[in-house]
Amino acid sequence: MKLIFAIVQDEDADGLVDAIVSAGFRVTRIGSTGSFLRMGNSSLMMGVDDNEVSRVISIVRRTCRRRSQMAVPYSPALEPGLLYMPENFEVEVGGAILLIHNVERFERIP
Repeated sequence: MKLIFAIVQDEDADGLVDAIVSAGFRVTRIGSTGSFLRMGNSSLMMGVDDNEVSRVISIVRRTCRRRSQMAVPYSPALEPGLLYMPENFEVEVGGAILLIHNVERFERIP
């Protein structure tokens, strides 16, 4: 058995959760914030059999795509010596980070 952590942008998370559940898997979603732009992310946890890992990865690939987006950076009050950031700039967002771990033991307690 494997434990898959998928870290995705919030914009992709609802569609990914729907696709994962529709495929018969269970998923737990945890909200988080990260990256340079302080954009919302979701961390999804899924326990799957070893032979189902590639199926989950293909669902993530279909659902979470990188795309360009105009962004306004988070910037604290500028002080002398701080880097100046333009007001708006284009960044690539989306995609997914997958962390796949072996599970030594799994129990479901009713």
